[in-house]
Amino acid sequence: MVQDKIPTLGDFTHTAESSAIFKQKVLSFREELAEKARAPPKVSFTSEEPHEKTGVVKSLLYGSAKGQREEAEMEKSYSQVLARGKYVHAIEFHHVKPDKHAEYVKFIGETYQAIAGDKENKCHLVGSWKTEVGDLDTFVHIWEYQGYAGYHHTLNRISNLPLNQHLQQKLPPMLNGRRTDLMQEFSFWPTSPPRAFGGIFELRSYTLNPGNLLEWETHWRAGLKARRNVMEGVGAWFTQVGELNRVHYLWQFNDLRARQVGREQSWGEKGWSGTVHKTVPLIQKMESRILVSMPWSPVS
Repeated sequence: MVQDKIPTLGDFTHTAESSAIFKQKVLSFREELAEKARAPPKVSFTSEEPHEKTGVVKSLLYGSAKGQREEAEMEKSYSQVLARGKYVHAIEFHHVKPDKHAEYVKFIGETYQAIAGDKENKCHLVGSWKTEVGDLDTFVHIWEYQGYAGYHHTLNRISNLPLNQHLQQKLPPMLNGRRTDLMQEFSFWPTSPPRAFGGIFELRSYTLNPGNLLEWETHWRAGLKARRNVMEGVGAWFTQVGELNRVHYLWQFNDLRARQVGREQSWGEKGWSGTVHKTVPLIQKMESRILVSMPWSPVS
């Protein structure tokens, strides 16, 4: 059920007790994930999409053995090195009219829970958040789909339901604008399953210079080990459709003071200063948003 009160940054205060509770929840969650990792693997989702282009298609596109070798290397780089490849994620930014927040939260909360709760859809909702520092009046939603086949299946199925007509009629009048980008998660940082730590979130977004994504991934793969010692991440993704050369990292903190402490402590972790030194030249633009989770958000 969607609550009447819209969460805000004013709901949080910094106390030693709340910080201790947050840290204990993180520790317990990590131990649970480690236990699951040691369990026998389950049968994984298999995409219906072909993993390789046919020889005819490759010939049409490249026309030479060299071109086909370059294509194979590119496919290997992005699907095997950067991404896990099992899932496709969509990040949605809804710019809501200031006087429509309450109506929007009630409507989108009920609608998105219905979509995520329908087992016939090949997706689930990672989370929903409201921006408190950054581009205000903006709500952020992240969905996880079972590959591009799952993305098409879900959109096609929803488009034929009465729910979609309701969504298309009611949502646009509440918005000043919106955008959706399709992303994949970095292989070194799988997206978190549902959890409830409380606290606040920071969405850090980086626009990289074209051609630098592989180098970025290499440095961050090492840097994340240092960061995880003092901070708790939710996920890391790079865009594949939409605003390209874009990377999003989502972090979770007990409060802004805990964020400050974690970022300061990072500099004492081996390897972190080197990661910053090597990645800063790769960035064109960076942005930070402080978010609070919505009542229905699976990651909260």
